[in-house]
Amino acid sequence: MVLTIAILTAVLSYLIGSINTSIILSKSIYGTDIRTSGSGNAGATNMLRTHGKGIAIATLICDVLKGAIAIVLASWADNALNDFAKTAILTPFENQYILGNLKYIAGVFVALGHDFPVFFGFRGGKGVATSLGVAITLDWQVGLIVAAVALLIMASSRYVSLGSICAAALYPFVLFTYLMAKEQSNLDDKIGYIIMSFVLALLLIIKHHSNIKKLRLGTENKLFAKKEEPESEEIKEDE
Repeated sequence: MVLTIAILTAVLSYLIGSINTSIILSKSIYGTDIRTSGSGNAGATNMLRTHGKGIAIATLICDVLKGAIAIVLASWADNALNDFAKTAILTPFENQYILGNLKYIAGVFVALGHDFPVFFGFRGGKGVATSLGVAITLDWQVGLIVAAVALLIMASSRYVSLGSICAAALYPFVLFTYLMAKEQSNLDDKIGYIIMSFVLALLLIIKHHSNIKKLRLGTENKLFAKKEEPESEEIKEDE
């Protein structure tokens, strides 16, 4: 039963992540798939550059909420499993790797759903807003610190991708420091949380591979910059 609930949590979280807001909104409001416009990325920044601030903000909020909803649902399941475990005999695997870790499993799979949505040919966004929703819902202090770093870098450099990449790389280390202070070095029950943070960071950085190349070449698009010349397909895509 415990393993079944873990699998269902992963599947449900993935499906929640697969509901790509930018694609749905662009198709329903403008009649075009956002992936055929601008950078071709299914995310809030491309919505901003292609359709303006209002729809971009709506996309951002919905993507953050996807991560938050997945964590809330998984937390409910975690609590139910903890109650069940008091009267049931669990296997060592269930005790060590599943009990108390459902929300971290959900965090990884909702990001995977956003990045590779089953409903849209596995071509999604880069998971920044959804990962932020996961981080804030799990520990709002950590999430806000990481978000503040991202915003500071974006504001100073005007590169959305640079702020996102730096924040992702910083997330596991901010989380580890926070947990060390909060748990007073007892992190035995937080290993799943730490692993999740590294997986989310790695996923986000990998999805920004084209942006990293463009940053190195000095051809990355700046936020609110005038419309750039058409880019080659090889280095196309932004946040």
